[in-house]
Amino acid sequence: MRSVDNRMLPAPPPPPGAALPKKKSTVVSPTSTSRLAPALLQAVSQYAGAPGANPSQNTLVLYDSSGQWGWLGEAYGVMASNLVTHGSKYTLHPAAGYVAGELGGYTGLIYVGSTYDEPLPTALLDDVLATTKPVLWMSNNIWQLAARASNFAGQYGFTPMFFDFSNALTVTYKGVALQRNALAAPTGLLQTVINDPTKAQVLATATNDVGGTINWATRGANLTYIGEIPFSYTGPNDRYLAAVDLIGKVSNPSMLSRKRALVRIEDVGADASPTRLRAIADYLYSKNVPFSVAVIPFYKDPNGTYNNGVPVSTHLYQASAVVKALRYMQSKGGTLLMHGYTHQYSNVANPYSGASGDDFEFYRAHVSPDNYVIYDSPMAEDSALWAQGRIASGQQEFAQAGFAVPNIFEAPHYAASAIDYQVFQPAFTARYDRGLFAAGWCPNGACGSGIPDYTRIYGQFYPYLVRDIYGSVVIPEQLGNVELVEFNHNPPRSPADILYSANRNAVIQDGVQSFFFHPFLNISNLKQIVAGLQAMGYTFVPADTVKQG
Repeated sequence: MRSVDNRMLPAPPPPPGAALPKKKSTVVSPTSTSRLAPALLQAVSQYAGAPGANPSQNTLVLYDSSGQWGWLGEAYGVMASNLVTHGSKYTLHPAAGYVAGELGGYTGLIYVGSTYDEPLPTALLDDVLATTKPVLWMSNNIWQLAARASNFAGQYGFTPMFFDFSNALTVTYKGVALQRNALAAPTGLLQTVINDPTKAQVLATATNDVGGTINWATRGANLTYIGEIPFSYTGPNDRYLAAVDLIGKVSNPSMLSRKRALVRIEDVGADASPTRLRAIADYLYSKNVPFSVAVIPFYKDPNGTYNNGVPVSTHLYQASAVVKALRYMQSKGGTLLMHGYTHQYSNVANPYSGASGDDFEFYRAHVSPDNYVIYDSPMAEDSALWAQGRIASGQQEFAQAGFAVPNIFEAPHYAASAIDYQVFQPAFTARYDRGLFAAGWCPNGACGSGIPDYTRIYGQFYPYLVRDIYGSVVIPEQLGNVELVEFNHNPPRSPADILYSANRNAVIQDGVQSFFFHPFLNISNLKQIVAGLQAMGYTFVPADTVKQG
């Protein structure tokens, strides 16, 4: 695959002004909460953590759901929940449905406050103020908690103050500078002040373009506060990484601190160079680096884009030299995974050429006149039966070539419909990719019960093993790949850029440094990345090892 843009979630609309509401917000009373909650919670399930999650941990994830931006609240809640699974199982539902005493059944709470002055149940505020369990509160409505407390500053050692709208584009966490997209700045960053440094500390600061610093994350007693939504406008070196680490401290305070790395050799089909594949295997084996190979089992170039206009269709078993090279790679520590069936769609550009490796297989896309990749919709014929047919055909190709059917799948260009992801889940023990989600899939926290809205899609990358809302165990890939030239407004990405991102990811406890590499590139690029990650103290392991937790 090429590193096509994932969809980014926007930030909520800006607050009406810098000042926080002076009056106590109208909150849902305990009586009305008790009437509202059962209807909301009826369909809500407890979701399993990823392999290796702490079985004694159970996290409650709450999000805002009111108004025209309620769909964003659900999306942010989904992103938080996916990350939580590395540490624990979880329950997800709107904050409005919180029941008095509910927190007692959990080991920690994460609340994503995406709607300005969303009416929060008094029961939620009271239980948060009473608990000693870890609580992570993001963005809005911290003022409701402060107003409900008898002495918020005395209890937590800090006070929420006002929204700062300066152009704060750098967040420093654990001494590492992370990026903050300029598009997030207009939404503001809620500033705090430390009243009692014996009770509270600043965990991360944002620096604006005139050298001023703003508290980005603050911890007082058991309450950690992030002054914005860290799931909007994310990127590979983003302050999202700090939020990932802080989420882990709630989901599993006893998180391990392993330093593992993964490498995947990408887009290997019948057209691959056996010589290059063998050279890669030899090099990685010499460095004691297990690796994965993403195999496209049926190569198609229906328009002859790479064959002087002559259409090509080559089954893997027909490419005997490639098959031998793949067996050689297996002998040197390579694990084969299934990278779609054909990694393309028909003879139409989707969005590039119609050829395997270039195009989407399970999603429609086009390149806009201003040269952006636009995700359009699932395929017109998309259905469980259609997706199952492509998976079965791909598995048959492996068998015909004499290989065991892979148990790991990678969706081409990391994109598919919710129906397709539900097909992938039982067919494989894990996916090795990033997620693509649609708003409306998890109404009231009941994932799979809603109708996905493909006009509101969003992607997410993970720096460690998770179990996503489709129920799939997902092996991480977050560092991307080497790209020598700019395309579709994506800048070139060098080995140095990948190692820079790895250094940003180092702020995450138990993070896995994971990248992929195309074998048509000069192997020197691969050598630089492997050497750089090993110099940082990371040990390469098989994907199957990470899959186990």
